[in-house]
Amino acid sequence: MPPVQLRTFLSSDIPAALHLWETSSGIGLTASDSPANLTAFLQRNPGFSRVAACGDEIVGTVLCGHDGRRGFLYHLAVATAHQRSGLGRALAESCLQHLQRYGIPRATIHMFADNDEGKAFWRSTHWRQRDDLMVLQFETSISAPAPS
Repeated sequence: MPPVQLRTFLSSDIPAALHLWETSSGIGLTASDSPANLTAFLQRNPGFSRVAACGDEIVGTVLCGHDGRRGFLYHLAVATAHQRSGLGRALAESCLQHLQRYGIPRATIHMFADNDEGKAFWRSTHWRQRDDLMVLQFETSISAPAPS
């Protein structure tokens, strides 16, 4: 088996990444994960997202971007055959180092509340759970209420 290499996530990696995410537990895909939207995300955050490639196969991914204040990691996934090898940790660390180089002092992730495996992973990499915050979401594709 060829060695695993971390590299920049390219738009040409999107089909393989989508396949990995669709077959990984704990990853929720939405309309935001269309190839066009993912390409736009990669273009807005050039060089931040990473893939792990084993030869021509994508065996790990993480989307990474920032808003100028905080970084965000999405869809960290590692193929089953490569889990528990340190690859997930290496992908996350690569993103955090990149954010740090750009002066972004903090990163955030979102995960499903019932994703016990994900919680265990992130806690083992020294991320802390915030119990003082709540996530709210609004679908902008739905007409917004008129201002009163």
